[in-house]
Amino acid sequence: MTIQNDNLVHVEDSKGTQLIVHKIGGTSMSKVDDVMANVIVGDRIGEDLYNRVFVVSAYGGITDLLLENKKTSESGVFALYAGSDNDWAWGDALTKVQARMIEINEDIFTDESDRKLADRFVQERIEGVRSCLIDLQRICGYGHFQLEEHLLTVREMISGTGEAHSAHNTMLLLRRQGIDAAFVDLSGWRENEQMTLDERISAAFADIDVSKVLPIVTGYSQAADGLMGIYGRGYSEVTFSAVARIIGAAEAIIHKEFHLSSADPRIVGEDKVQPIGRTNYDVADQLSNMSMEAIHPRAAKGLRQNGIPLRIKNTFEPEHPGTVIDDVWAPDDSRVEIVTGLENAVEVEVFDQDMVGLPGAGEEMLAAFRRFKVSIVSWSMNANTMTFYVEAPLKQVRRVIEVIQKRQPEAEIQTRKVDIVSAIGANIKSPTLIADATAALRDHDIELLAVHAPARRVDVQFVLADGGYDDAVRVLHTALVEKNRNGHTLAA
Repeated sequence: MTIQNDNLVHVEDSKGTQLIVHKIGGTSMSKVDDVMANVIVGDRIGEDLYNRVFVVSAYGGITDLLLENKKTSESGVFALYAGSDNDWAWGDALTKVQARMIEINEDIFTDESDRKLADRFVQERIEGVRSCLIDLQRICGYGHFQLEEHLLTVREMISGTGEAHSAHNTMLLLRRQGIDAAFVDLSGWRENEQMTLDERISAAFADIDVSKVLPIVTGYSQAADGLMGIYGRGYSEVTFSAVARIIGAAEAIIHKEFHLSSADPRIVGEDKVQPIGRTNYDVADQLSNMSMEAIHPRAAKGLRQNGIPLRIKNTFEPEHPGTVIDDVWAPDDSRVEIVTGLENAVEVEVFDQDMVGLPGAGEEMLAAFRRFKVSIVSWSMNANTMTFYVEAPLKQVRRVIEVIQKRQPEAEIQTRKVDIVSAIGANIKSPTLIADATAALRDHDIELLAVHAPARRVDVQFVLADGGYDDAVRVLHTALVEKNRNGHTLAA
């Protein structure tokens, strides 16, 4: 049964079975056999296979090839198309993507007819993108048309190819097992009509009976206002959140290659960390602020406002319940749930005697950070000094400083690299927490530069001299998580 009201679609079967929306990340998607055995199929048969929706990311590494490498910044198809003087460099990169996609098909399909269908799909999409980019290049050879005006649209079209590939492949694999799977393509491929995100999702699910069909949905969705321009490469989680919200899901589940744990096991050790188990959306927001996203903050907002709990599960430990994030969890006891942070952040200190007693003295500085899209992790001020902690390349930070200096020529501006380690939890109101943390850092000769403890007390940030990040995470995890876990409860 499907009930539609404007852009809100509530989907349930005739028995009122609750619907769950899943999202599978790119690294997990690359482990096809594990995903099939642990997440999508497993030992389910018959009706148990349905009343679920899967939103999938591109296979690991594909989006890097299509756009640019997220870690190394190596140019992919889009970056070459947008900025290369070599008109054919992007074409060679696109051919490389096609070869990689076909190589993936060869690895995952044992049935030849399915592999041929998958290869034909890749060829049609890739050559369609190639033709479109060539045509756009030709049109922009005339002075009336500027390529820069179309680059965001180009970026979205190129990126969506990755999710279409993985979703189509997953549908073919499921059908080979006798499961009635549907490829739900939200990428807007060859569609003329512009829709909002909600309209596109509503239209895609209008005729799908999820009690009988298993939808496999592209993580990218074409929308009139553009997903990537607003959300960057977190667009697949925004699509996932919107699908859960629009079809009225009872729960949303993200499958990752790791647990949402009390610290990075690569730093602290796998034997010392543990899955968080239960937390709330406040904590999820703080994790995003530290670039350790459980979910994109705008995606979390949609789930939170609609009362949909989020579960983070490890793809490779299907029996483990994972971590549930909702808007009601409020533990009575003070405890740190996770220790994480930012390595190589930048401190920008602005001293200006003219700020004393001047209302709104920091507004122009904040405007400069916004102008160059520099993310402010935290900031503080006193009578004549404002200090900002940011995560951005130094090139961007220098541009901000130039603007501030121009507007405030008397200001003295200093910068330095720092590390920020944050203790985060739904309730960390212990009066001894900061004292315990600073004592532990002091005992291990880790230089502490500043402490930020907002009144709401869902996080406390420790600013450290550059180079002490890993040691600080280990020390604070021991002092604030492990000791608490072993019975030495922080004072409430």
